[in-house]
Amino acid sequence: SLPSEMLMKVFSYLDAVSLLSVGCVNKRFYHLANDNGIWLKIYSTCFQPKRTIWNIKSEQTETVSLGCTALHDRKPGYWKKEYIFKQIAAVKTRVMRLVKPVDPYTGLPCKNKEAMKASGLSWIIVLKDKNGKEHVMEKTNLSFKDTSVTILWYSTNWPCLDILSTLKLFGVTPLLPDQSRAQSKSGPRRRSLIAEYHLANLTESSIAVGADKLVQLFSLNPGLIIGLWKEKNEIAFVMASLHYYQLLERSTLGSATVQYALPPNKPVLDDIDPEYGLHDYNLHLDMHGGSCTYLCGTFKSLFCRKGDIANGYLRLTVVSLKDNTKHLPLIGTLGLSWETDVFKGNVKDCYVMDVTLLDETGKPFWCFSAPVYMELSPRASSLYDYMGHIYTTDYADSEGKVCIELVQLEETKEYFIVNLVLYISTKKVNNWYGTNY
Repeated sequence: SLPSEMLMKVFSYLDAVSLLSVGCVNKRFYHLANDNGIWLKIYSTCFQPKRTIWNIKSEQTETVSLGCTALHDRKPGYWKKEYIFKQIAAVKTRVMRLVKPVDPYTGLPCKNKEAMKASGLSWIIVLKDKNGKEHVMEKTNLSFKDTSVTILWYSTNWPCLDILSTLKLFGVTPLLPDQSRAQSKSGPRRRSLIAEYHLANLTESSIAVGADKLVQLFSLNPGLIIGLWKEKNEIAFVMASLHYYQLLERSTLGSATVQYALPPNKPVLDDIDPEYGLHDYNLHLDMHGGSCTYLCGTFKSLFCRKGDIANGYLRLTVVSLKDNTKHLPLIGTLGLSWETDVFKGNVKDCYVMDVTLLDETGKPFWCFSAPVYMELSPRASSLYDYMGHIYTTDYADSEGKVCIELVQLEETKEYFIVNLVLYISTKKVNNWYGTNY
């Protein structure tokens, strides 16, 4: 009921975030909050206009400030858009400066955590029920590793699993990041779709990766674990493991409905090397259970002989069963840690595997972070140095496979990796290098 002039006076005292928020109240507020005079004042405070305009009036020259003419020559909302675009560009510049230095071991930016903080990045999951209603879950715990971040959502108010149809994972960034204060969840934010999962027949369509006395874990591709209470068969928590490679792009550059995809690699042809694309791969491997790290190692100069190409895969042997000098001990007992508001636990024999494979130039070639589990092998260890049970861990996607063989010593219960092999799709190699294997 207030006159527009009075509302405009009130709006003129608001900051940019509050002005954007009040513009969402109704159509009238939206049009008033688009006023160029208010936004030019905000714009000029942050980005001082340097241009002046000269007018000739009755034999005298005077300088007219940019604001005087810009208000009449621009459509409503012009300076709001200019302010938002400049703020976004400033944040991107800060982020790009942080991700420029690269870790020589992982081939990834050294300051991923700082870059995420600078962008104000966070993650949410949106559960959609069969009636179309959305349930947004924001409460999270974060665990940062060398090459990935593990995100855990838990709540006492999960909707019933039987009525849910999809789960969407989004990266969320504030429209106007403010480095001087904590980001408000009520302010204007942008969503970037990272992945979408279908929850119909969850227990039948997904992979069971383990259980303890309270929960059972199910894995969905890519990199998502849903923990269900055993008694109720309802959601206890959701855990996502995201690899740093493409993480910032997927979490910020996609839209609310379409995932962002990096442009394909442009192959650099090499007619001199007859084994181009078969050698000088470097692997960085992390094995962790959320908060605990069991193995963190770098393996250089991996190669594949042409005779080892079979069934559409290149074979890269990292740890050989025959060479016991390269067998790898794991620290601690493998398991995946979880917690909720009330309970916490650890599911044995499953963990998160982070693989970062670099090509001969140090560029990330194949990267993923995914939950995996160990299976007890029916055969006993035939190695003289290791007496105990044999376990296997396998992972596969469209680009390759990882096969790991472990031995648990009977006396100390320690785990040793005695065999580790990567299988890379020849289609992936041919597309990357422009070869024909």
